[in-house]
Amino acid sequence: MPSDPFNLMWEDACELLERAERLQRQFFRRSGRTARRPAWQPPVDIFETSDAVAILVALPGVAQAEVSLDAGALVVRGEASAPDFAFVGRVRRLEIPHGWFERRIDLPPGHYELHHQELRHGCLELLLHKLS
Repeated sequence: MPSDPFNLMWEDACELLERAERLQRQFFRRSGRTARRPAWQPPVDIFETSDAVAILVALPGVAQAEVSLDAGALVVRGEASAPDFAFVGRVRRLEIPHGWFERRIDLPPGHYELHHQELRHGCLELLLHKLS
């Protein structure tokens, strides 16, 4: 008797979600490098239109980030500080990354100008205009 198509789709969807969670955990894994060197890379979403590239960088706990354009790439770096209460008691779970981070994001071919930069709700929103 063939399997129910709805159950097969549900199983596939659950498997895809599990894979996505594993990938997300990889992005937040500490690299073990020394101090003042990047310890983690934040995940990004990238969207492109005919005249711009929009980038959303997940930066939980980050008050400010340095953004620069460098040889066909956008570089975002800074530090995520642990909250004060993290040093008071025993850590039960630690999933949000802390420490120095750097993410180099290769851009589509072309020339860009950083038009908008805003850090809100734990995400850095960037808008790059394409130059002719």
